[in-house]
Amino acid sequence: MAHPLGRASSFDLPGWKMGASHVAAAMLALLFLVSGLWKLTEPFRWTTMVEQLGVPYLFSMPLTLAVGVGETFSGIMILVPRFRRWGAWLVGLLLIGFMLYFAINYSTLAGKDCSCFPWVKRAVSPAFFVGDGVMLLLAAIAGFWAPPPRSVRSAAVVLGAIVVFAGVFFGVSAARQTGKRVPDVITVDGQAYSLEHGKIFLYFYDPECMHCDRAARRMSKYNWKDTRVVAIPTREKQFAEAFLSDTGLKAGTSLESDRLKKLFPFGDPPFGVAIENGHESAPIARFEDNEPADTLRKLGFVE
Repeated sequence: MAHPLGRASSFDLPGWKMGASHVAAAMLALLFLVSGLWKLTEPFRWTTMVEQLGVPYLFSMPLTLAVGVGETFSGIMILVPRFRRWGAWLVGLLLIGFMLYFAINYSTLAGKDCSCFPWVKRAVSPAFFVGDGVMLLLAAIAGFWAPPPRSVRSAAVVLGAIVVFAGVFFGVSAARQTGKRVPDVITVDGQAYSLEHGKIFLYFYDPECMHCDRAARRMSKYNWKDTRVVAIPTREKQFAEAFLSDTGLKAGTSLESDRLKKLFPFGDPPFGVAIENGHESAPIARFEDNEPADTLRKLGFVE
């Protein structure tokens, strides 16, 4: 029997078109599933990366979860033939959204890491737009030569399952955060600064203390990876800028020593606190011999 007018069938397509649709869909499904699941299983790590790309910390976690759910859902949709056209539209919308954001903020974000896949390192550059353009073309091929979509209800069930999965992993990740809770926000270099996400090292020092000076010079040579350093003078705060310049330690400056010493009491500086995702990982009081390098390396704060 002939198919009803206006209703296409995958069997009407030449074999090479069906094959091209399957291959393009499989490639995109792999990329988007890996990227989305990575965000959902490591949300606190991803919020730090999102903030480094200019997203305010208040929105970084919701955006991480929303993008993770969207990418995972899109990856599943484009993989299943009966959902493939819908999945291609979702993939295309996500890619266009990413490209627009980076294009608008290109002057600020150029050169920054925007890796969405564990084994692929990408930076914001012209090559980024070429790569996303290629994926956009693959989405067009996968969707254009796919059968008509059907079963909205089944697609909604898949989306609901992904949302539940995201909620479970967020709860597990949050439960792993142990140690003393730190303030959500402090003032660094005159601006609000979030301590909620990522690895942060607080360094308390006296600008006129030679021991603090030596420790800062040694730490300036560490490979801090994605750890952020905040230096906090305990006295003679007017010399904070000169101290960092002389020692070469790349850090922001917070003048809230009185507030933070109540939370992390110590005697004479130098003193440090390793913070991860808003919780104290370890206090660090030794700054001689192989310390604090050994402790920071065990915690994953330096290489």
